[in-house]
Amino acid sequence: MEDVVQAKWLHNELRNNQANYVIVDTRFQLADSKAGRIAYEKGHLPGAFYVDLEQDLSSPISEHGGRHPLPNVGDFVLKLGNIGIDKDTKVVVYDDQGGMVASRFWWLLKHLGHKEVALLDGGFSAWVKEGYEVTTNIPEIEPKAFHIQLNEEFSFVDSSEILEKLNDKERILIDSRELNRYKGIEEPIDPIAGHIPGAINYFWKDVLSNDGMWKESEELVNHFSDLPKSKEIIVYCGSGVSACPNVLALKKAGFSNVKLYSGSWSDWITHKDYPIETGD
Repeated sequence: MEDVVQAKWLHNELRNNQANYVIVDTRFQLADSKAGRIAYEKGHLPGAFYVDLEQDLSSPISEHGGRHPLPNVGDFVLKLGNIGIDKDTKVVVYDDQGGMVASRFWWLLKHLGHKEVALLDGGFSAWVKEGYEVTTNIPEIEPKAFHIQLNEEFSFVDSSEILEKLNDKERILIDSRELNRYKGIEEPIDPIAGHIPGAINYFWKDVLSNDGMWKESEELVNHFSDLPKSKEIIVYCGSGVSACPNVLALKKAGFSNVKLYSGSWSDWITHKDYPIETGD
């Protein structure tokens, strides 16, 4: 499977090979943590299971680790098995936020070694726009055993590694937030504004076209054309979620040495002696 698939393609696949697929709904609103599940209960893709950003794709907040720490591996693996995912399962995940949360799920599966996982381009809205079936039925499936085989091409770093590499010329640090948040002009979520010193800004939504669909690989190559593929790239955002679309986009553009700073800005600022920059 490609990393990003179209609604028409998925519709045809489910019509012919539904037993081979697990569909995952990750719709979520940061301002209303219950809205995603409510939307799922009102209607979702046939056979889709709901996976919650805060309950399933994150672990509880602590002193460090940011607003959405990576989930406990054991708990997450159990969740995957309970919705019928094993090493042979093909998985398609969607949200309705341009792929922001769905990319988090995609990255986690890639990190754990799962190969056949893709985003639905345009998410739930694209499916509905095509006129395809929506249901309120909650699927039932026989649990399976998901086995971890960590993929080093989808690894993450912590704040200490970022600090150690601040002056490393062979490392590029990408901030995925909106430009005004990167510059420190405004900060609507976290208590401190600014960015990690040396980081460059690539707003994650710029990997999407004006219609909210993902740019083609050639467009993404052009989007990241100023970045050398020979260097290590570390991507962060506010809490390790919206960085994931940039990770996916960089992979589609042919970059191989890409890592996620999972704690991101909301983790960085919990370390009082860590440096902060504002402006360009």
